[in-house]
Amino acid sequence: MIQENRLYEAKWWQPTETKLLCTLCPRYCTIGDGQNGFCFIRKNIGGRLYSLGYGRPTGFAIDPVEKKPLNHFLPGTEILSFGTAGCNLGCKFCQNWTMSKAKLDDSNSLYATPEDVIRLAKKHSVPSIAFTYNDPTIFGEYVIDISKIAGEEKIKSVMVTAGYIDKQARKEVYQFIDAANVDLKAFSETFYHKLTFSHLHNILETLLWLKNETDVWLEITTLLIPGENDSSDELKRMIDWILENLGDEVPLHFTAFHPDFKLLYKPKTPPETLFAARRTAMQSGIKYCYTGNVHHKEGQTTFCPSCKTKLIERDWHVVVSNHLEKNKCRICGAIIPGVLF
Repeated sequence: MIQENRLYEAKWWQPTETKLLCTLCPRYCTIGDGQNGFCFIRKNIGGRLYSLGYGRPTGFAIDPVEKKPLNHFLPGTEILSFGTAGCNLGCKFCQNWTMSKAKLDDSNSLYATPEDVIRLAKKHSVPSIAFTYNDPTIFGEYVIDISKIAGEEKIKSVMVTAGYIDKQARKEVYQFIDAANVDLKAFSETFYHKLTFSHLHNILETLLWLKNETDVWLEITTLLIPGENDSSDELKRMIDWILENLGDEVPLHFTAFHPDFKLLYKPKTPPETLFAARRTAMQSGIKYCYTGNVHHKEGQTTFCPSCKTKLIERDWHVVVSNHLEKNKCRICGAIIPGVLF
């Protein structure tokens, strides 16, 4: 991998009379010559749209897959993780804002071909690759090319995303993806409009599509922010929607907020808020609910919903014991959903 400047023409755009219309996400930016879209990394150069993020990761890390978080996808394994600069949301509480709000000129980005990424995954003997840190939707062309080769090499691909993507583009971006963790950031349009500059209904459409029209393994994460999206009424409405539309077996993660970016004035999420949200979810019928960004062994453990046996015990992101037999509970034989072996 070397630092190098290359231009890669983007997919998902069309010309208008004076500008280009980007159709990758529901923001539908109209971009004048020499200008970038909202995400920073899609640029109109001479009347053509280019993906400046293609082949330009900001760095790689080997993470536990549980850190994505994914608890029902190859538990206990490591995953090669990377992102680029930029993002197509404007979350005021972004926990990765130094990357997501950066332009490529401001980032110490590398140049890495899709083949380079696959070689790196094989070098470290990881079974999967995660597109993460910023939202991989904005470098969808890169995602497609990497995940296609990864599948040919028996390496799985994971999207960690806000799910803000056009319904036509997502068919291509996700065609070789094996798993996704989608941030359901709240369950109110007011929150999405005020704090993310996006819209709730687009994320719900992506969740419905992933669950009902693809084979992508799906998990959901909600970062609970005090006073913004943590009311018992809002959480109950969100849980009821998940149960009615996605079913009771989609793992749900409640994670703790820490003051960052433009919400420095907000307090950290009290652990009891996460514990109460988890209790509400499980009492309502969600079979697999987890807590994150706090040390809570019970909230990090996968229990058999039938006999309540501790099947996968975790300490933070480390699996300390696994009592599954492939995808079944060793005690009662109940089938546990996921990609578990």
